Amino acid sequence: MAMPYSQARRFGRLAVPVLTASALALALAACGGGSQQPAATGGGDEKVTLSVALFGDFGFKPLYAEFKKTHPNVEIVERVTQFNDHHNNLVKRLATNAGTADVEAVEVGYISSFTSQPDKFHDLKQYGLDKRQGDYLDWKWQQGLSKDGTKLLGLGTDVGGLAMCYRKDLFEKAGLPTDREKVAELWPTWEQYIETGKKFAGSVKDAKFVDSPGEIFRAIVNQAPVGLYDAQDQIVVASNPEVKKAWDLSNQITQNDLSAKLAAFSPPWNTGFAKGSFATIICPAWMTGYIQEQAKDATGKWDIAKVPGGSGNSGGSHLLLPKQGKHPKEAAELIDFLTSKDNQARVFKEEGTFPSIPALYDDPSIQSFTKPFFGDAPIGKIYSDAARNLKPQHLGPKEGDVRVAIGDGLGRVEQGKQTPDEAWAQVVADVQKIK
Repeated sequence: MAMPYSQARRFGRLAVPVLTASALALALAACGGGSQQPAATGGGDEKVTLSVALFGDFGFKPLYAEFKKTHPNVEIVERVTQFNDHHNNLVKRLATNAGTADVEAVEVGYISSFTSQPDKFHDLKQYGLDKRQGDYLDWKWQQGLSKDGTKLLGLGTDVGGLAMCYRKDLFEKAGLPTDREKVAELWPTWEQYIETGKKFAGSVKDAKFVDSPGEIFRAIVNQAPVGLYDAQDQIVVASNPEVKKAWDLSNQITQNDLSAKLAAFSPPWNTGFAKGSFATIICPAWMTGYIQEQAKDATGKWDIAKVPGGSGNSGGSHLLLPKQGKHPKEAAELIDFLTSKDNQARVFKEEGTFPSIPALYDDPSIQSFTKPFFGDAPIGKIYSDAARNLKPQHLGPKEGDVRVAIGDGLGRVEQGKQTPDEAWAQVVADVQKIK
């Protein structure tokens, strides 16, 4: 999107941290869950209205109808805004102690900003939701805890296990293999991914190899043991060689003219899917739904292969319970319901966002799940393997702000306003100002 990284919007399961070159767009994917038939709240007839604030369509609407079967006195109203506006509004509403929804979604890039304010949210343990700990990936559970680990502030929806989506027709035109296993063999490393892009560019003139390098940067950084912050919450952008490596590789994409320069979630980006303007895109699970929506006439042309480096994560969200809400008991029950095992599986199959409950990864209905649009690629198996192999990073309190500064720098290079070295120097200076 022709907007800063922080302004990504989410489609269906998309909230996506998507780093684009003109922007490091963090978007997210979120999926819902909760038990299929939640426990009723009791015999009260009082009419209760719950507001749910999201940064896009999380695929929750059918689940609300299910929830109401056992909570007939509850009405649910969604408030959906763009990614950046959503998180900025939540910051302001917490500061002024007015205006939050009963349930607030927070994307993983910003979760630390809110779990560091435990006085602003209910401890979900008070409503018995610590019973859910055994359901979750351990690192996903930890992300929802207060900084001191004593309070449970959010339950996870989805994770964004990585793969690479690619256009088989464009690969064939370039004389490259189209079988997903053979394609994965082209790029065991990011350096080889770029070399494949050069071969593609030498044969295909009416399409670029990748939409934009921003999400490439994010994927490379997310595969490292340490990302933008160390475990002591210190920003290590300037000192972490993995960050500089990701920067250099991402800018090689621009310098070799491999990028279509289409900002994520912008109208031209959407049109690019329909026109086949690029051949590859970083593809967290939620992205599969987005591609299918934007490229309706491309059934069978897209496929999915392993990402260079083998695994990684991009996106994912939590649902939190601000203290401003008037009905925390019912809101906590709704969070439990939306994030349950059954409903996370349902949202994955319908919307594409991948569950954060590992028991589902071996579920036959997940393992065997395919999509005809992607040539019957084994989507369930691909993303289960990616999630299992994922090594989570520590996320700092201003993770999202740091990513914005880096995304802006990538954008300046892409637009020809600065050289990579000039942009990097400004990025380092900019992140030093983030406190």
